[in-house]
Parts: sequence; structure tokens; C-alpha cells
Amino acid sequence: MNNIANFTKMILGAGLLALMAACNPAPDGGLSANAEPPLAGAKIGGTFTLTNQDGGKTSDEEFKGQYRIVYFGYSYCPDVCPIDLANLMLGLKQAEKVDPALTKKVQPIFISVDPERDTPAVLKQYVSAFHPRLIGLTGSAEEIASVAKKYLIIYDIRNDEGSTEYLVDHSRQAYLFGPDGEPLALLPFDGTPQDVANEIARWVN
Repeated sequence: MNNIANFTKMILGAGLLALMAACNPAPDGGLSANAEPPLAGAKIGGTFTLTNQDGGKTSDEEFKGQYRIVYFGYSYCPDVCPIDLANLMLGLKQAEKVDPALTKKVQPIFISVDPERDTPAVLKQYVSAFHPRLIGLTGSAEEIASVAKKYLIIYDIRNDEGSTEYLVDHSRQAYLFGPDGEPLALLPFDGTPQDVANEIARWVN
């Protein structure tokens, strides 16, 4: 798929392959207390103004001073998105149990890559199933395309023959950003919720 090839070039251009390798602990399992975040300096993220699940406008400026978990997906996703979001939000809940004050600094955000079907009302019902503080964002096709590009997310609508509904193929990244919107790390949504909680605790301070 051409888009996958383009995405690989984007990753290489951002130096992300080396940075992703740094996500893993040292061979002995240790990690220096003053280790640099694995995505430090990567050109990921940027400004946006999108429509939230209540129908109002939400800007990235509203999260100034907060850490952010950002995941792109869509509510009609049959399997991948709900599993990823469940792991991420269960991980956040586990981190909240250990240090509620610290994790209040973390704002989880779900950005739809299917704005045609993901209306505010649909998103409101969807995000409420995962975490009470999870914000769902949608917008016009142009707005979503713009923010996805800034966050190195690719997506393609797939119409399968004989299907009454289309699917959206999309890249899977769960980003943790710092208080100034700087990229810090990729959260291990393919692991256990405890893995996610550990990674949040590692970088949020």
C-alpha cells in the first residue's frame, strides 16, 4: 500500500525507528532515573482545534500544563480500537489508584479518523465506556487529515465487497505527550494494563 510506504518514510524522516528502540529497557531490565524520554525531540504533534463529544470546540491549548495520552481510531472499529483503548484506560486507572494526584495531570484523548460516522453524539457514548475523563474529538475530513499528518497517523477507508459498512485502516500509536505538548513515549497498549501504568508512572512527574 502506497500510504504504508509513505508512513515508513515519515517515520524514518523523524528518526523514530531509533527512538522506538529506546523504548525498551536496558538488557538487565533497568532504566536510569534520569533517562531521556524515548521520543524526546521527535517531530510529532502540533496545534489543532476539533469538535468534542459535547459538540463544542476543543483546542490543544486547553491541555497546556497537562500530560496527554493521544490515540487515533474510530468507534465503528470492530476489534482493534476497543481492545487498545481498554488496555490504555485500564492502565491509566491502575496508575490513578497508585497516585491519584499525579495522574490527574494526565488527560486521555481519542481522535476519530472516521469523522463521517463519528458525530459528537456517537463519540460521547463511545468514550464513556472506557474512562470518565476520556475526551473524544472529531471534525471535518480536512481537519482530521491535518491533525493526523501532524501526529504521523495514516488512515484509509476500505470498502470490502459485499459489506454494508466500510472499515478504516489506520496506524496504531498510543502517544504520551508532556505538559508543553512535547512527545515523550509510546505507550505499550499491546501489553498488559500494568505495563501501561508503569510507563505512565515512569514519565509523568
